[in-house]
Amino acid sequence: MSHDKPLRWMLGTLQTPPVGRGARVEAGVLLRRIQRGESVGMPDSRPMPSIGRRVHELRVDDREARKTWRILYRIDPETILVVHWFEKRMQTTARRVIDLCKKRLGDYDRG
Repeated sequence: MSHDKPLRWMLGTLQTPPVGRGARVEAGVLLRRIQRGESVGMPDSRPMPSIGRRVHELRVDDREARKTWRILYRIDPETILVVHWFEKRMQTTARRVIDLCKKRLGDYDRG
């Protein structure tokens, strides 16, 4: 019997398709590890306290599309909540992305 936490994707999570096959596979492997309760750290994942508690950012390199993707997720007691998936072009996370994620999480938490 599996005790993996389910993934829950927020509406509008993926805004910048297409994501190459290799990047989709890599993202799936990393998310599966997180579902299983593994601690995924740098360089694959890092905390994002500027967005909220338990929020992290996965880094996924897409060699086919020559892009770098970020997946922002929160580890909740019963689920892994995928908040946003986007192409990251700068070293810092854009303020609009941080604000969008805070809004999505606030709306989600208010039910």
